Amino acid sequence: MIPRYTPAAFAELWSSNARYSAWLEVELAACAAMEDAGLVPRGTAVKIGAQKLVLDAARIEEIERTTKHDVIAFLTHVEERAGEDARWLHFGMTSSDVLDTSFALLLVRASALLEERLDGVLDALAARVGEHRETVMIGRSHGIHAEPVTFGCVLAGHLAELKRGRQRLRLARAEIAVGKLAGAVGSYAHLSPAIEAQALGALGLRAETVATQIVARDRHAVFFGALAQLAAGLERFATNVRHWQRNEVGEAEEPFTEGQKGSSAMPHKRNPIASENLCGLARVVRAMVTPALENVALWHERDISHSSVERMIAPDATATLGYMLERTRGLVVGLVVYPARMQKNLELTGGRFHSEGVLLELVRAGMARQDAYVIVQRAAMKAFAGEGTFKQLLAQDEELCARLTSEVLDRCFDVGHLLRHTSAIIDRALEAP
Repeated sequence: MIPRYTPAAFAELWSSNARYSAWLEVELAACAAMEDAGLVPRGTAVKIGAQKLVLDAARIEEIERTTKHDVIAFLTHVEERAGEDARWLHFGMTSSDVLDTSFALLLVRASALLEERLDGVLDALAARVGEHRETVMIGRSHGIHAEPVTFGCVLAGHLAELKRGRQRLRLARAEIAVGKLAGAVGSYAHLSPAIEAQALGALGLRAETVATQIVARDRHAVFFGALAQLAAGLERFATNVRHWQRNEVGEAEEPFTEGQKGSSAMPHKRNPIASENLCGLARVVRAMVTPALENVALWHERDISHSSVERMIAPDATATLGYMLERTRGLVVGLVVYPARMQKNLELTGGRFHSEGVLLELVRAGMARQDAYVIVQRAAMKAFAGEGTFKQLLAQDEELCARLTSEVLDRCFDVGHLLRHTSAIIDRALEAP
């Protein structure tokens, strides 16, 4: 994590203090469950918890420089602070019981922070969808004018995609809300499934179905995949903003605030810097997926090759995506839309986007589809070359006039007919769970 792209809540979540506090949560929950099972003297967890220990991350790291083992260093420091009762902590447990279970806690909390920010984006998008429900613009495929849409419908597509992203995030959150207190190789040699279930339940987690020394890493691969898909959805929106803001297009642009500068050399510049930033950061979040997948195949009951990876990708992926969500919300709220420019762009091709409607009318009139295609394309290409307007050229075509009346041809050029279902599409996106 670097401060520029790390919201404060994520910096705190992934701090050393928060990590060690999560370890202590796991140890105390396990201790309480062991008390009920008669393995540990009753009241031990309460007595330790009542001390409200303030752990010193620097001291733990100092001890680790000698032990070369982070959990032992942590337990040594807890014993320094908590006294004699601390000897009952970690009873029958292995390091990964603490590490994987606390990792689950932190990922669940990171998910909650992400969902909160994603909800802000969804609310902002829904508002802009409603605002531009009937704002007509040209739709594009391959970057080329296709048929009309409404800007609200375009935004609704982004809204629906990010709603699906939220569903994936929720499912991924459930996937990694799993811990284990099953001992060195997952066999409960010194504990029991009942102790594990009680302790994990107190932490809001479930038990891994078949643990080895660790929680299976396919779960984490799903989680990082969900983050990457969500980042890709934000990138798609940002990519569209970058196109809309091009001078040649000019249909929408990022807000340009008082005092903002676009270029150190060219005072006239207004650049889509937020959108470009989002596209770049999406690459970073996506890059976390491959290491997460490569963590799945560990040796036998576990090795440690996944540990260093997760210490990097978990904070980086969640914090970066959190930043992206915050910035996307600001972009959506502040997006400046130019309906008049959309109308002007719509008219650039002189109505050639009605070509499919004319084609279909010729088919209805009994003409073979490919023959009809030749007639309509011929007029469209002449119009493209500046030999007349598309509609005029169609009206002058003898083969077409033999099939269609002027009244039918006029109906083919009704923009409202092309857009008659967009409101229903928008409603589907707004009402989607």
